[in-house]
Amino acid sequence: MLVLAVGAGPGVAAPAGATPTVAPVAVPTADWLRTEGNKIVDEAGNQVWLTGTNWFGFNASERVFHGLWSGNITQITKSMADRGINIVRVPVSTQLLLEWKAGTFGPVNVNTYANPELAGKNGLQVFDYWLQLCEQYGLKVMLDVHSAEADNSGHIHPMWYKGSITTEHFYQAWEWVTARYLTNDTIVAMDLKNEPHGTPNQPPRAKWDNSTDQDNWKHVAETAARRILAINPNLLILVEGIEVYPREGETWNSPNTDPDLSPNYYYNWWGGNLRGVRTLPVNLGAHQDQLVYSPHDYGPLVFEQPWFQKEFDKTSLTNDVWRPNWLFIHENDTAPLLIGEWGGRLGQDARQDKWMTALRDLIVEQGLHQTFWVLNPNSGDTGGLLLDDWKTWDEQKYALLKPALWQHGNKFVGLDHAVRLGGAGSTTGISLVERYANGGGDDTVAPTAPGQPSVSGITATGASLTWAAASDNVGVTSYDVLRATGTGAATVVGTVTGTSHTATGLSANTSYTFSVRARDAAGNTSALSPGRTFTTLNGGGGDAGCTATYRVTTSWSGGYQAEVAVKNTGTSATSGWTVTWTAPSGTSIGSLWSGRHTVSGPIVTVRNEAWNGALPPNGTTAFGFTANGPNTVPGDISCAAS
Repeated sequence: MLVLAVGAGPGVAAPAGATPTVAPVAVPTADWLRTEGNKIVDEAGNQVWLTGTNWFGFNASERVFHGLWSGNITQITKSMADRGINIVRVPVSTQLLLEWKAGTFGPVNVNTYANPELAGKNGLQVFDYWLQLCEQYGLKVMLDVHSAEADNSGHIHPMWYKGSITTEHFYQAWEWVTARYLTNDTIVAMDLKNEPHGTPNQPPRAKWDNSTDQDNWKHVAETAARRILAINPNLLILVEGIEVYPREGETWNSPNTDPDLSPNYYYNWWGGNLRGVRTLPVNLGAHQDQLVYSPHDYGPLVFEQPWFQKEFDKTSLTNDVWRPNWLFIHENDTAPLLIGEWGGRLGQDARQDKWMTALRDLIVEQGLHQTFWVLNPNSGDTGGLLLDDWKTWDEQKYALLKPALWQHGNKFVGLDHAVRLGGAGSTTGISLVERYANGGGDDTVAPTAPGQPSVSGITATGASLTWAAASDNVGVTSYDVLRATGTGAATVVGTVTGTSHTATGLSANTSYTFSVRARDAAGNTSALSPGRTFTTLNGGGGDAGCTATYRVTTSWSGGYQAEVAVKNTGTSATSGWTVTWTAPSGTSIGSLWSGRHTVSGPIVTVRNEAWNGALPPNGTTAFGFTANGPNTVPGDISCAAS
């Protein structure tokens, strides 16, 4: 349908007594969402950003939102919308959903003096009343099965089944709640199960493989998602990770550690290990564009993970924790990421503050979706956005979160097309119609491709890369560095703000290809640069290095002869050397002597002969060749010694 949005446009306050309008915008008839690569979009293809929080209680023994014993449900809900929360993740339990399905309702802990609007209502009626408030204030909702049983500590149990609650009950509970709210686009997402986890030495534990075993979370998630989407194909499906994943060469039958005490598994936060997606992604068939992966991540005040027990920063956390466990999913454009839980106390531990700021900055820079843990002040290990009176906001914590809330033109952006975030008269929020009115001022122009990387300082385990900058109509904000080994697919191994990158952790005597792509502030990405291929050294220690000097010795019509001088610039003798360059356009090697050459696309690689690889410090040798084409000297010649 065609919705006419009446009110101030993005970033513009309506004058007193005026009735300003924005241009008519053709929008979807409902607010359902889907995915495109690593983005979430509405039905018209407009990109959206889910930025919210969690409000728990329905998952617990009280079977209703916590805080209603003193706070008012309407005031709490409106305050979230006014402050830019556009989606609320609501933990529930399988047991609660089955009770609602059966029409079984116990008493709920609601102070009706503080909440007269809830007088006489059971838990399901309270939830339905709250959904109406969310619709009124432009909020969207994500349901999360937090535990099998209605238990304040139910999330500690690692699995989706427990006691009398079976996996089939888990599926049926999801089917019931999906059918009940089939036409209600206030609920736009289903987080299938909170934090599947467990370790090999403490079964049961959730695993991720291609089996149909009852403890295989991937299989259960696919089954639950397909049964939900068979009822409502418009819902976003969130799949969390697990806790451990086998290291290379290990299996799910491996013990926790080898006899030498080395770990056989990669560990991460509960729900935060999505390493299995790299080779075994979730398959939703025709509804793959409803899939979102949802890791959780916390700081040292929740648990002293190994990566907090040394000096760390945003770069080390990205390289050591976030990228290998889940960020690769976003960087490789596999699917969107929504960080379902992150947060904690501020001002008590400098490392905690550093972690939370670093993750907030990553969320903002990459445009990751998120629901902050938590609204509730009674979360023991994190505290909440609200203080103990369930009314006053923790302004320090909110100030940290605010940059990670969707804003446009100094207004918070909701996920409802017709209703402003905060309600019809809101002065702090806008609707999707207002966000995208007259094109919304969006930057849809991708940067140009960066230049082909040049390589230097090649060792057995690393190398230095530089490249020519990309250009953009607004401005390039960062570069993704991608690496491929042999004929394997390229994956992102780093994100930098400049035009250089130091590659580390490479394997000796191995061929690698590096390329880069540019990003701008709107999340547009460029095409990949041409790749740069090189081979690491053989290893063995010592300070080895070399230079290669290329010169044309003679030329003729249609060809030329060149010589490359190789010099050992290290402090120890070399056992071999490798020279690499990109052949200038239109050239090809005819014959080459005093070296052995290979050609891969435009990349020429020359290795020493058996008799001229050993060079003392400052020692030199040379090789020569004839070539067809113009006598252009390549600008990226490099040398590596072993």
